[in-house]
Amino acid sequence: MKCSEFLKELTDYLDDRIDAPTKAELEEHLQWCHNCYVVCNTTKMTIEIYRDSHLYELPDDLRTRLRSAIVSKCKGPKDSASSEQPPDSATDKR
Repeated sequence: MKCSEFLKELTDYLDDRIDAPTKAELEEHLQWCHNCYVVCNTTKMTIEIYRDSHLYELPDDLRTRLRSAIVSKCKGPKDSASSEQPPDSATDKR
């Protein structure tokens, strides 16, 4: 089995939605391929972390400040670019 084939089957392998012969082949590949082992193990650990996590409700004031900061950052470059244009040399009478 090639690494590209392993990666195609990774989701089904982690979800345990794979037939026994294919599962055995994938597990044999993991025995000798360090790169695929790392990808598989890291993905598995990430899934476990998020599976057990609970949503954390932000306090209203923090949510408002965070939303304002995001909106400001998204608008910032576009709006500030138009208001901070260098003076036109033809109209600049310094």
